Amino acid sequence: MTTPREPDSAAPLRPVVDCLVVGGGPVGLLTAVLLGQAGLRVTVVERQPQRYPLPRACTIDHEALRILQAAGLMDDHAGLFEPSRGERGGYEFRNGEGELLRAIDWNRPAESGWANTNGFYQPDLEAALEALAVATPGVEVHRGWTFQDLAQDQDGVSVQVTPTGQPAGAVQVRSRWLVGADGANSPVRSRLGIEVGDSGFEADWLVVDYQPLAEENWSAFVTQYCDPAQPATAVNSGPGRRRFEFMRRADTTVEELGRDSTAWRLMAPWGVTPETARLERHAVYTFRGRWARGWREGNTFLAGDAAHLMPPFLGQGLCAGLRDARALTWRLGMVHQGLASPDVLDTYGPERTGHVRKIIDEAVAAGRVICELDAGRAAARDAEMRKLSGDPGAAAQEPPHPRLGEPSLTVAGKDADGRLAPQGRVRAGDRTGLFDDVVGGGWQLISRAGDPAALLGAEDVSWFRQIGGVIADVSDEGPVQDLDNAYGRWFTEHDCEVFLARPDFYVFAAGEHTDIPRFVSLLRRAVQPAAQDGVLPRGNQGGTS
Repeated sequence: MTTPREPDSAAPLRPVVDCLVVGGGPVGLLTAVLLGQAGLRVTVVERQPQRYPLPRACTIDHEALRILQAAGLMDDHAGLFEPSRGERGGYEFRNGEGELLRAIDWNRPAESGWANTNGFYQPDLEAALEALAVATPGVEVHRGWTFQDLAQDQDGVSVQVTPTGQPAGAVQVRSRWLVGADGANSPVRSRLGIEVGDSGFEADWLVVDYQPLAEENWSAFVTQYCDPAQPATAVNSGPGRRRFEFMRRADTTVEELGRDSTAWRLMAPWGVTPETARLERHAVYTFRGRWARGWREGNTFLAGDAAHLMPPFLGQGLCAGLRDARALTWRLGMVHQGLASPDVLDTYGPERTGHVRKIIDEAVAAGRVICELDAGRAAARDAEMRKLSGDPGAAAQEPPHPRLGEPSLTVAGKDADGRLAPQGRVRAGDRTGLFDDVVGGGWQLISRAGDPAALLGAEDVSWFRQIGGVIADVSDEGPVQDLDNAYGRWFTEHDCEVFLARPDFYVFAAGEHTDIPRFVSLLRRAVQPAAQDGVLPRGNQGGTS
């Protein structure tokens, strides 16, 4: 077995690159991989000399796994992720007495071809992403370098970085684009002067990661203990690991909450003791809901925690960051290759802001339910949740999947545009597997009513394939067999026959089979230079975009 190459932090930084990524966490590394695969020269600078060895994020959803699939990570690393299980649907709310108040089905089949919700160990994911980045032609990862300053002009960004702790050793890197994926306290965001919006939610929580030494029996992947005496969360945090989270009460200081003795005392009611578990990490975090009011300034973009923060109650923080990476990189890749106008970059921020704000709002709302400390209000909450427990619709509630924010690079239709497109298992010829692996990712034009290419001229087909598009007929007579009826269900649910999906898996347009020529024509107009054909981003005018 070949040992993965490590970043060569002693190597000099290239003076000129296509994109400089500040931040070597999962979002920054994925950004670099996807841009490198698109042919860009990419340098990642990370201030820490070594990868952080302890867990942080521990939950990832099906859409994020499809993004990792697109990067080529899942072929060898699918085993890093443990799907949600649980007899009542994977997500439970219980009161202080342990009574089940509500169960939500997070174990259902998901649109993206992967398990809906999964636990994972972040150090393992970061190691796999870093190895993939280092192995990607054109990508270099440099640890132990700190961002200091930037200056922009029309053609790019001049960035000053220094060896961490050595401010006298400044080096300048010239880059066409800069991506700040440098965390919640983002120096890049601060340097740009971008303001941050705040939901007003703030709560200190102790996060405890441990490895069970004895078999544990949990009825859900996530359990929220809505106990006004001590709100708590128990969650699967990847193969062989678990996590507890405990809210800080007013009669406990942050210093007291952060002691390992406090962690053991709070976990004891569940039988987690020094004899039954190995404590891996305990740290106090302040859970907040925040977002950058701008995601782009000139040729500099924000992604990940630099652009948004949310309480962890829905397990969507890292997922949102990986969505940022995919949404930004397909745009930058097409512009770099001369396949799209730089105007397509204008919708990155609005689309992602509108999308992530809805998830932040839902996470904050869940947090307000869980964090209730008043016994009377908690009792009223419990009574209301008991009523919901008898509603099948409430049990079937899914994790949030909002549509893209506006203006967006989509065509207005019934309801599918701007929403997540499906990926199912298919058979094409002698190959069977997930669609993106068997037929192809990138732009996808898929119909259940016949061959889309039959309605297009040769020039349109050639152009669509040039931008990385794939065309598929998943009808009963088509060459691509929809093995589990994933596409059939999606088309029925959205009352359409065809969709055109973007490389980030969001629907550009959906409608009737006969709409195909119009959709391709609108896509060409949307990505080509405005001086040639006019860009029609949805939200800037009525009708189509």
